[in-house]
Amino acid sequence: MRNARHTTRDTQYTAMIILARLVKLIGPFRWWIALGVLLSFATTGASVGLMAMSAYLISKAAIVTSAVDLTLIITAVRFFAISRAVLRYAERYTNHKATFRILTRLRVWFYAAIEPLAPARLLEYRSGDLLSRTIADIETLENFYLRVVIPPLAAALVTVLACLLLGSFDVWLGVALLIFILLTGVVLPLMTRWLSSASAHELISTRAEMNAALVDEMQGMADLVAYGAEERQQARVLGLSEHLYRAQERLALVRGMGNGLGALLTGMAGLTVLIIAIPLVTSGAIDGVYLALLPLTAIVAFEAVQPLAQSFQMLEASQAAAKRIFELIDVAPAVSDPVAPQEQPAEFSIVVQDLTFSYTPAESPVLQLANLTVPAGVTAILIGPNGSGKSTFVNLLLRFWDYDLGEIRLGGHDLHLYRADDIRRWVSVVPQRTHLFNVSIRDNLYVADPDASEEAIINACQVAQIDDFISTLPLGYETLVGENGVRLSGGERQRLAIARAVLRNAPVLILDEATSQLDAVTEEKVLVGLTNFMMGRTTIVITQRISRALPNSRVVSLH
Repeated sequence: MRNARHTTRDTQYTAMIILARLVKLIGPFRWWIALGVLLSFATTGASVGLMAMSAYLISKAAIVTSAVDLTLIITAVRFFAISRAVLRYAERYTNHKATFRILTRLRVWFYAAIEPLAPARLLEYRSGDLLSRTIADIETLENFYLRVVIPPLAAALVTVLACLLLGSFDVWLGVALLIFILLTGVVLPLMTRWLSSASAHELISTRAEMNAALVDEMQGMADLVAYGAEERQQARVLGLSEHLYRAQERLALVRGMGNGLGALLTGMAGLTVLIIAIPLVTSGAIDGVYLALLPLTAIVAFEAVQPLAQSFQMLEASQAAAKRIFELIDVAPAVSDPVAPQEQPAEFSIVVQDLTFSYTPAESPVLQLANLTVPAGVTAILIGPNGSGKSTFVNLLLRFWDYDLGEIRLGGHDLHLYRADDIRRWVSVVPQRTHLFNVSIRDNLYVADPDASEEAIINACQVAQIDDFISTLPLGYETLVGENGVRLSGGERQRLAIARAVLRNAPVLILDEATSQLDAVTEEKVLVGLTNFMMGRTTIVITQRISRALPNSRVVSLH
């Protein structure tokens, strides 16, 4: 069974399928790509023209008696020299602008694809691995446009131009050039691709593993130091870094070998054209003034062909990065929205009937035949020990995970009838662990309501009993909270989370151990501040103990 799944997975991500999906992704930019190809061709074409006319000018100057005979040739040399510079700038500008647009689309597309997977599916991946896919793998695909798509198309056009130019003098000149171009632009790239295939895939996988290890090290630095394990972790990261370096070294070696062989073949092409051309000149088939033009034109034509060896190498890296990206976005979301979603209910009662749920089929149920009733506008105190499924119930209510057995009804309708985004707009949760972004206190509050007024922000913080603390800070609400709120204490983070929930002003409020890190006095003040806010709002206070009786409240349990 395992082998069957593995075979299906490999079939799904074959090289041709990955390539087709990559091409489809950049499809909206096809006119940019076409313009880039034409500009690249025109730039190299101007180089060919400049070299050809320069060689012809030098040869012609040796035999003419009047400078007037060179006027047209000199003008052509100037034209190709100026146009080459202008076209090179236009080509670089166009291609890089198109690249940045493609990268922007890829990032937005990737985020939009993985957003429905959070949090259920993304918990199956390490955060460092997700970071690597989001940043490094996406940026690797930049080379797909610049180094994989453009060069072969431009090289094909330049090859046709150069072969026709030499073939106009003698067909064997064009044939000789075509043979060396095929060796340099097809045979050599295929060889370098074969040699770099394993190293390219190893580079992508090792880089992802090292990024994951670095994130683990940064997040767990305090614990590593406390237990004296920092040297072991450092040795692991250094080992991965060495592994990554070796893969990069092998790729550089293949790239250098390809560049060297490409230069050798370029020189041999020029020499071969010269050898073929000399008898043609001596026999009078070709005017001797063109003898220097022919090999130099052949050599400069390779300007468009030599990058193809790197293109094939970049193709391997792009396919490896794309495979990791597609593997993630192709994961089916844990929750799907109904085709015809239910509108907002008239009231927000919560009823749970015979709910059974486990996170994986192999695990024992976290909730088994659980029942709960919370009438609309009532404050329910949900009590239970650790592991009794209280937080799991919240995850199911927010539709982070989906249940198959039993039923949850919100406002009299089954939860499956609502869109997940609608439910999350109606339900405001203060979780046990609140994530705070490394921005200001104000910006962290804007997460709940980006359009909140200053009065609403201050009022929410007053309800959460944190406004006085913020007022003592030198920068007030503009104070940066640090990575995940590291500059704040646990209690301050909890109160900021409560303020965020108050600012959200949703009809359903859930406090999941929201005051567990507060001292008794502060907890009392926060609950008093929340009393008026909870009036008329369906509220569930999840706790392991009852520290204080709340007005209009009842004690319930999942049973």
